[in-house]
Amino acid sequence: MQTPLGHLTERSEFLRVAASRRKWVTPGVMLQALRREGDPEAPIRIGFTASKKVGNAVIRNRARRRLREAVRQVMPDHAALAHDFVLVARAGTPERPWALLLEDLALSLRRVGAWRESADHGRESAVDPA
Repeated sequence: MQTPLGHLTERSEFLRVAASRRKWVTPGVMLQALRREGDPEAPIRIGFTASKKVGNAVIRNRARRRLREAVRQVMPDHAALAHDFVLVARAGTPERPWALLLEDLALSLRRVGAWRESADHGRESAVDPA
């Protein structure tokens, strides 16, 4: 079952997710998670960020594009509903091998307790979008 993905757009939403202190860090990404109370079938919402530590504007944009594509491939089938996620690019994100970046995201979802199994296995692609 593919789940539609929403977006975090306001700074206050990013800060609320960070304040939950539920995160996991891998070489390719830092994932922060917040479970929203209320409707257990609420859609997943996602935000992306990359600081100047990652590199110049071109490199930061590449890192965010890679994270967006990784999210598109992994999260609709495997991220728990009613959660907000913030993906923070790391210095290794732009050059991380694609398969490892997908594994980093999947591992992070498991470690923050937001992983759900999917009936459709093997959808992940080995094609790097950038």
